[in-house]
Amino acid sequence: MGLFKALWRTLTALSVLSRAIYVNSAITWEVQRYDGWYNNLAYHDRGASDAALVRLLPAQYADGVYLPRQELHLPNPRSISNTAMRGQSGLMSYRNRTVLSVAFGYHVWSEISESRRPGCPPEFMHIEVQKEDPVFGSNSSKPVLLQFQRAAWDSSTGKSPNNPRTQVNHVTAWIDGSSIYGSSSSWCDALRKFSNGLLASGSSQDMPRRSSSGYLMWSAPDPTAGAGSLGLYDFGNAWANENIFSVTEGIIWFRYHNYLASKLLQEHPSWSDEELFQNARKRVIATFQNIAFYEWLPAYLGTNMTPYSGYQKYVDPGISAEFEAAAVRFGLTLAPPGVYKRNSTCHYQSFVNSDGSKYPGLRLCNTFWNRNNPNLNSSQDVDELIMGMASQIAEREDNIIVEDLRDYMYGPLRFSRSDAVALTIQRGRDFGLPSYNQVREALNMPLVNTWEEINPKLNNTKLLRELALLYDNDISRLELFVGGLLESQEGPGPVFSAIILDQLERIRNADRFWFENRKNGLFTEEEIQTIRNTTYHDVLLTVTNAEEGDIQNNVFFWENDDPCPQPQPIRDSDLQPCTKAFSMSYFDKSSKAGFGVTVVVLFLFPVVSFIVACVVARIRTARYKRFQKNLRGSTRDGEPASGTIAKEWLGHNTAPRHVMLAFNEKKVFQLFDDNGSLLSSHSLGSQDHLDVLMSNDHQHRCLLLKIPKEYDLVLFFEDVGQRSKFLSHLRSELESRIQSLTLMEMSEKEILRDAVTREQREKIVETFFKHAFAKVLDIDKSDAGHLSKRTREALQCELTRAEFAYVLGLKPDSLFVESMFTLADKDGNGYLSFQEFLDVIAIFMTGTPEEKSKLLFSVHNIKGDGFLSKEEFSSLLRSFIEMGGALSKSQADDGIAAMLQTAGLDNKDNFAWEDFHFLLRDHSAQLNIKGMEILGKKKLSQQQRVSFIEKNSSSAEEDLAHNSEKYRGQELRQRQTKKFGLSNPKVYVRPQRERYNRNRVQQCIQQLKRFVENYRRHIVCMVIIYSITAGLALERCYHYGLQAHASGIPETSLVGVLVSRGSAAAISFLFPYMLLTVCRNLITMCRETFLNKYIPFDAAIDFHRHMAMIAVILSVVHSLGHVVNVYIFCISDLSILACLFPRVFSNNGSELPMKWTFWFFKTVPGLTGVLLLLIFAFMYVFASHYFRRISFRGFWVTHYLYMLIYVLTVIHGSYALLQEPRFHIYLIPPGLLFLLDKLISLNRKKVEIPVVKAELLPSDVTYLEFKRPLGFVYRSGQWVRIACLALGTDEYHPFTLTSAPHEETLSLHIRAVGPWTSKLRETYTPENLQEFGGYPKLYLDGPFGEGHQEWTDFEVSVLVGAGIGVTPFASILKDLVFKSSVKVKFNCKKIYFIWVTRTQRQFEWVSEIIREVEEMDAHELVSVHIYITQLAEKFDLRTTMLYVCERHFQKVWNRSLFTGLRSVTHFGRPPFVAFLSSLQEVHPEVEKIGVFSCGPPGVTKNVEKACQQMNKRDQTHFVHHYENF
Repeated sequence: MGLFKALWRTLTALSVLSRAIYVNSAITWEVQRYDGWYNNLAYHDRGASDAALVRLLPAQYADGVYLPRQELHLPNPRSISNTAMRGQSGLMSYRNRTVLSVAFGYHVWSEISESRRPGCPPEFMHIEVQKEDPVFGSNSSKPVLLQFQRAAWDSSTGKSPNNPRTQVNHVTAWIDGSSIYGSSSSWCDALRKFSNGLLASGSSQDMPRRSSSGYLMWSAPDPTAGAGSLGLYDFGNAWANENIFSVTEGIIWFRYHNYLASKLLQEHPSWSDEELFQNARKRVIATFQNIAFYEWLPAYLGTNMTPYSGYQKYVDPGISAEFEAAAVRFGLTLAPPGVYKRNSTCHYQSFVNSDGSKYPGLRLCNTFWNRNNPNLNSSQDVDELIMGMASQIAEREDNIIVEDLRDYMYGPLRFSRSDAVALTIQRGRDFGLPSYNQVREALNMPLVNTWEEINPKLNNTKLLRELALLYDNDISRLELFVGGLLESQEGPGPVFSAIILDQLERIRNADRFWFENRKNGLFTEEEIQTIRNTTYHDVLLTVTNAEEGDIQNNVFFWENDDPCPQPQPIRDSDLQPCTKAFSMSYFDKSSKAGFGVTVVVLFLFPVVSFIVACVVARIRTARYKRFQKNLRGSTRDGEPASGTIAKEWLGHNTAPRHVMLAFNEKKVFQLFDDNGSLLSSHSLGSQDHLDVLMSNDHQHRCLLLKIPKEYDLVLFFEDVGQRSKFLSHLRSELESRIQSLTLMEMSEKEILRDAVTREQREKIVETFFKHAFAKVLDIDKSDAGHLSKRTREALQCELTRAEFAYVLGLKPDSLFVESMFTLADKDGNGYLSFQEFLDVIAIFMTGTPEEKSKLLFSVHNIKGDGFLSKEEFSSLLRSFIEMGGALSKSQADDGIAAMLQTAGLDNKDNFAWEDFHFLLRDHSAQLNIKGMEILGKKKLSQQQRVSFIEKNSSSAEEDLAHNSEKYRGQELRQRQTKKFGLSNPKVYVRPQRERYNRNRVQQCIQQLKRFVENYRRHIVCMVIIYSITAGLALERCYHYGLQAHASGIPETSLVGVLVSRGSAAAISFLFPYMLLTVCRNLITMCRETFLNKYIPFDAAIDFHRHMAMIAVILSVVHSLGHVVNVYIFCISDLSILACLFPRVFSNNGSELPMKWTFWFFKTVPGLTGVLLLLIFAFMYVFASHYFRRISFRGFWVTHYLYMLIYVLTVIHGSYALLQEPRFHIYLIPPGLLFLLDKLISLNRKKVEIPVVKAELLPSDVTYLEFKRPLGFVYRSGQWVRIACLALGTDEYHPFTLTSAPHEETLSLHIRAVGPWTSKLRETYTPENLQEFGGYPKLYLDGPFGEGHQEWTDFEVSVLVGAGIGVTPFASILKDLVFKSSVKVKFNCKKIYFIWVTRTQRQFEWVSEIIREVEEMDAHELVSVHIYITQLAEKFDLRTTMLYVCERHFQKVWNRSLFTGLRSVTHFGRPPFVAFLSSLQEVHPEVEKIGVFSCGPPGVTKNVEKACQQMNKRDQTHFVHHYENF
């Protein structure tokens, strides 16, 4: 009660305030609201605009709620129209009603009711037309549909049978001038001139303004001309431009208001615009009420109205559904097919049409929504039209409706004509109207039992019989409009009359502002009497140029003595034919072409970004090459001081390359590239003859050197002068060195056709090798190729020294190659024939150890006496040791001395073959290995060829693996601590191996179990992430597919909207939460908490990639959904789009949707979407591994566009086309965490860190030691990001710390493999340091955690480092040894460090760290194994020799010949499976072993595969952590 009292006090205060404002104003009454609210002070919304209709009877829906009764229960509406309402036009009204009476009636109906606007969501009840229909019939297989969309309804109704659907009246139910002033104050303001109280006029003062926008007026398309929303008159009635009658009435009352306002201005010149307007409005409304109720309604119904008995506040004025959808439509039968136009002298004028033709009347069907009717351009035209309608008699009051309304009513653009009768019948079904008999019963009228009882005066038995047939002779099903129209007799029948009278009386009695209500203070008694005496005749004389006597006094009837009788009843045959129906395509050919091209261009964004990335990569690569060239200096060894410039032709499918031609001091012809690097060498002086072919066309620039036994060299010179100069130089160089030089000329085309290119030569050599090995190893000849003509040519060719070196995998200038080539080249011609190559390769591939060693010995036994001097013998050994380039000269000499000393041969001066073979006595197994071993026609696996594992060439594959594991296990056990106490256990015995022999299914199950165990955190997190993603997407799909009834989606682009909204919901989650995966600081902190047990923080970047890929895929899906949406929207009516996008579109009846360009380029979501696609394309392309490696800065710069992405995404969704923005809800939590992480980094980034020490190490490694910031705490294995101030402050790169946590400074080892790291190395050269005046400072960000720091969580850990990937383990090894030395308790008891490197000199700084670890490792916690992989494996002979030297050196000095370490050095690649298998036996009590790898993807993948293979066994579990670079 307190709330109501406060509200009442507020309203009272406002009322007092309003009266105080008008105390000195001419407005002394309560101004009636435009929207009809608060007319009834008890029920405020009664009679208001957009109020629900009322019902005289309960609704009759098929389901009792909202589903209309359709043709299964009722006849086709068009069939009813053709049967009951078709007939002859030109029959005059029984009572001589005038057409002006019809026009005024239309105005009255538009004043109090309007329920035709489509509802949301769009629901359609299209009327199917029969093929035999006389007007709309078609032989097409596609049926013709008369478009019908259900009307808007009150959203609070239609929920249950107790609350069925009820439609809405969009105007006020009061006769309050809403058809003149509009149904809202804003509408009225749009119509006003705001000067002298007038309504705004147009081209003349007597004509209203034409609409400049489509917001107020209903703008249905003109069925004769098509679409268009402009050019209509602005009225208070939105539908006033529908036909000629409503336009005329709107102009009459527009003029009458301005007449009264002008008259008041003359009487009260001091009044304001508002005072003049409101006084004129009050008088206009009262006059209209009087004429409508006391003059027109009695004439229309044929009965007198009851006197006004005063305001009745309990009466509901609401428009009834029966009145709106049936009774009011009686006026259709009165409308003529056309109207006359006359002047005051009774001259009936012809109408001139656009084609110049003349007709006596203006055709009704061609005036619907007409924008620029030439017959209504001036006020005189309107005056003459009014006088013509006052003299013209309306159509007869019967069941017949003219074809202008029945066959040529306006329709939508899809089918421009319709049937007003069929639409009215369908409207009644939409409204759920009761049947004709049900209404009669409710009105206390007797029921009709036969069809004839409807209207006894209707003498049309055929019509009733056909109608009965349509309703299956069930009169109870007869609909209200059909029955009410059939009972018409000189006016509305009893049913319609009762409904109309009831409606109008309720409106009058319930209206507090009715002009006769003495209590509302509107008018005095004198004013009321004046209004009652005002007739429509008086109004017309006031607003037209007609004078007294030009129009009859009772303008609603024409009597015999009235002026200007009509020439004759107007018939449709006398008028211009109605334009035929047409169909309009919203999406024409031009739209299709433009739309298609735009979509293709949008999806070509990735291609464009790829091209840009390629250009950037090319530029970066070129710059990097120039940078490297500058580093190498301007001069190079072997580079010619001068030479001839030419282009070498490489083949038809390969671009030519620029080369420099020159002869060296040995008269060898050489080709160099632009950088001065040697491309190829040709010993032309050793040839017997040389053919030179020259082109005699195309500017004579081409030249071919046909070198015997080599590929043809094709050169293009700049001009013929350059070619002649080269030939002269060639002759001078080869003079006296070659027997014959033949010059020949032919066309350039013939030269290129016959030339043997390098590619063709390689194919010939490949065939050569295939047949050589096939013959030696007894391979099936089909594997080597058929003996074709090309093959025979290949077998007749001879190998050059370079090609021979290639098959051995060595450099052409190698000592071994030179010796071996000389030995094999028996004829001494500088080439190897097929047989010569076969003789040598046969010994290497199939020979016994004795034959191999004899061959090796004979290579250096140049004298052939069977003895080698000590120098020659040392040269023999050195040739093998130097094959891999693994040792320096001093190391090689030390190794040879150790070997001779161990064998007791250090005092001998001459050595026989037996001495050499004695050196190899313990390694016959290695000598017995073939380069291409055959086991059951299969090549040995890579692991079986690794040299440090013992092998037996005659054993089976399983025995090889078993022996290798056994050997490995023994070697590992030699390095165990006493704590483990393993006393030489029996390893790999047969019974123990049997329990590992599972079948394939069991292995798969075990592998799956171990996979789940190893990646259970990853799996759970992935399931959670993608479950949320899928759940959000499905929720949106469910919402829009099944729940969002008010959106209109089920009737439109269901699939497109579901796809776009579902994917958008998923993207809204993925993109924000993707930020968490790059919060490095927060991840590092969380790693130290309990969360590390449940969240795989190591996989943050992997999660980032996965989420990004899913997000971009969903973005593409989202875009495809919108492509579908845009197409659907472009072919959907505006009424549908207004339901979908109420904030963007308002349904004004214009129907024509926006073009596709609007959606793509004129909406915020469209523009931001296009920009987002473009940014995504660049981000994802530059983030690919290839472009990230080539142009890291490009990746870095494009990834900084993420800020723009989030801004655009927020804007993209903020437009709220379909739903309220939701993206920011997902963005706020991760965004705040990401911002916090960035603030932490920014707090550190801008602190300049001084560099303490910088060294340029071999293998392009730069060592940086810099000051440790205060409070910088980290763990071994973690990494940082640095920026060098000399190279820019915004480009950061990640590197692993190689310093240990206990050290006072931080250190990094950075390899120069890219542009930035190369520039960094160049920055710290002595020359640049002098220029800088010291070491350039750094910006530091970090530390950041990764999986390698978890090495302390395992009792046994395996560290695998390859290349520069060894850096995290340098820190770990130093940390381990330090903790052990100071007796810090930690979990790790043993570490196996595997260092994989091409040569031991590649990262010598690692050797120093390992040496330091070995010296400090008193408890033998670390077992180091080094693998040198540079040695090619085509001939295990070289690896065997290195293996022999290494073992001899270790026996003597207890350290490696190659590294100088106690660690074991192996040659080849590590056999990870055998290695891990040995660990299972050596550490049987350890349940989990941590495996940490870092290096190229190939190494980490091999480690991962080995771990997966070992985890198939039911033993020790290997947990793998890896990082790639």
